[in-house]
Amino acid sequence: MSSDARSARWAWLAVAGLSVFIAAFAIGCGGSDSSDSTSGGGEMLSEVGEGEGQLNLICWPSYCENGSTDPDVDWISDFEKQTGCEVNVKIGNTSDEMVQLMRTGQYDGVSASGDATLRLIDGGDVAPVNTDLVSNYADIFPGLKDQPFNSVDGQMYGIPHGRGANLLMWNTDQVKPAPNSWGAVFDPNEAAKQKGHVTAYDSPIYIADAALYLMATQPDLGITNPYELDEDQFNAAIDLLKQQREFIGEYWSDYAKQIQSFANGDTTVGTTWPYQYLALQAEGDPVASTVPEEGSTGWSDTWMISSEAKHPNCMYMWMDHITEPQVQADVAEWFGEAPANSKACEPQYLKKGPFPDVKHCEKYDASGEKYLDDLYYWTTPVSDCGDDRGDVCKTYDDWVQGWTEVKG
Repeated sequence: MSSDARSARWAWLAVAGLSVFIAAFAIGCGGSDSSDSTSGGGEMLSEVGEGEGQLNLICWPSYCENGSTDPDVDWISDFEKQTGCEVNVKIGNTSDEMVQLMRTGQYDGVSASGDATLRLIDGGDVAPVNTDLVSNYADIFPGLKDQPFNSVDGQMYGIPHGRGANLLMWNTDQVKPAPNSWGAVFDPNEAAKQKGHVTAYDSPIYIADAALYLMATQPDLGITNPYELDEDQFNAAIDLLKQQREFIGEYWSDYAKQIQSFANGDTTVGTTWPYQYLALQAEGDPVASTVPEEGSTGWSDTWMISSEAKHPNCMYMWMDHITEPQVQADVAEWFGEAPANSKACEPQYLKKGPFPDVKHCEKYDASGEKYLDDLYYWTTPVSDCGDDRGDVCKTYDDWVQGWTEVKG
């Protein structure tokens, strides 16, 4: 077993520590409500026929396990036996990479995050999804259906998979007192204390984290949604990120590298996912995490089918399989996220997984009652501001250019 696999397995021994950041979430930050008039390409399937014998997927790491990482972690082999669809997996490390891969037309589906979904819909790269053909869709938490990042005008463009918060994590030996604000990485007086050891997520979507901080600390800017930024609001976020750049040691997109960076002391504070936090805690590394007082962004992933899918029947079979209660419980425990299927939180499923924990859904707030429903989930920025400002907000292309300027 690889060291990454051992870390993932041992992480579940420390999962109780996740309650620390759940308890720390003191305020609601509101949900994203941006929308666009875009529509995807391809026809919606009216029925699922015989499988085509093959399925080509783009997956986030840990979403498409076949037992090669750990023999007990396998939700592909049974699917292949049951359907005759042989699964070929391409790991995507960033949303931008996933969008590029989907536009080659070589893949049937993708586990897309909200900063990719509208781009794929707008580009005609994905087809609308007939949720009636996915039996497990009925058990998906209501808070994950018909959201701005997975639907357009009431039409779903995918099947929800799982979700989680972007956390603030720090080395408890080096960062004192324990921070409760994103000011630890954005306030120059605070960030300077860890100069060269601050980390941030390496993606244009991280601009939303800066906007969220400004929304709380500079209310005169009038930011009400961190993904709906007009020119003045956008420029303020970019200026804040350029200021932060002086204190950054490294930007991260590879979760395994971030784990190593915190473990060896190169990084002491910054944004992270629950997976990295739990893996480090399980290894005994001195880290803590929280959802800061300003609230947080988050990610909610969606299985989407290509508008050019060569194996659409197999893809629909996969979307039903990956949202089965037992599979959802297994994936959620392995990766460290809240499952989308509400039945996955029932004890009979959480007891059977490779890392059984009947309190997993409670600790990850799967129902959304504590904090998940209040996160600002990654959403592709579009020109429509979602209010009376009209179409003057910065689009994702603008965010890409802005991020390039930030990094220099």
